[in-house]
Amino acid sequence: MEDKLVKKYCPMTETIFYTLLALLSPNHGYGIMKFVKELTNERVKMGTGTLYTMLGRLVEDQMITVVSEESGKKTYQITDDGKSILFMEVERLRHQYENGKKILEL
Repeated sequence: MEDKLVKKYCPMTETIFYTLLALLSPNHGYGIMKFVKELTNERVKMGTGTLYTMLGRLVEDQMITVVSEESGKKTYQITDDGKSILFMEVERLRHQYENGKKILEL
């Protein structure tokens, strides 16, 4: 994995984070939007323009790949590099949470 990907995606936006989670299993655009909406109790909502622009960038950076395409409907899945960076982000967020918890005495 290239350092430039780590620098580009860590820290990552919420929409990228949740999209990568949605793509741990093969999924298409509508499925990704539904997954994110349900997982976040509608706190994070993605429009189609935002989603498909982001998916194109993630494919270009080899964070995800197109695993099938039927009737113009693409199905995507996270790559090994994408998983590695997602795990890095989860660890970064865990440390951030632990620091906040410690300082705020929660």
